[in-house]
Amino acid sequence: MKRIRTIDIAYISLMAALIVVCSWITLPMTIPFTLQTFAVFVSVGVLGVWKGTASVLVYLFMGLVGVPVFSGFKGGAGVLLGPTGGYIIGFVFSALATGLIMKKFKGFAASLLAMLAGLIVCYVFGTVWFMVVYSRGHEITLGAAVSMCIVPYIIPDLAKICVAAQVSAKVRRYIRAAEDVKNVTTGGTDV
Repeated sequence: MKRIRTIDIAYISLMAALIVVCSWITLPMTIPFTLQTFAVFVSVGVLGVWKGTASVLVYLFMGLVGVPVFSGFKGGAGVLLGPTGGYIIGFVFSALATGLIMKKFKGFAASLLAMLAGLIVCYVFGTVWFMVVYSRGHEITLGAAVSMCIVPYIIPDLAKICVAAQVSAKVRRYIRAAEDVKNVTTGGTDV
């Protein structure tokens, strides 16, 4: 079993904090427009599937216990059980899908496609959740849900994916270079 290093905990925490900050940057709409998906994709792109998903889980757990980390400075289980909660929970599955694809296929184009697949996973999970929760008081068709929950976000989300793929590639290179320097100076031991 591979042990987790202190630096990995720091990276996971840093990426969870990035997701929090990006969730606070909000344009109010039916489903609030935030930079959360950007942060989720950067987390996975930089840290890989397991540590990137761990950062999303840390973010989710903070919100679940009531820390105001969700859009609009909200927190608590009520947010996750509400109409937009499926998108937040969908970030976990989005991170897993993105990370697993990126683990198998390398390169910038593969990262873009992996993030697109992760976005689709998030859209599906969140829209189905929205329809279930929303339909408790209203009738809603799949077409209406897609036009409310996906169509307005497609172009901004595609732009976020392009930027996230570029940012994560650069940050990943810097982290690898720093770890290479550390391994040379310390003889490869954990300090």
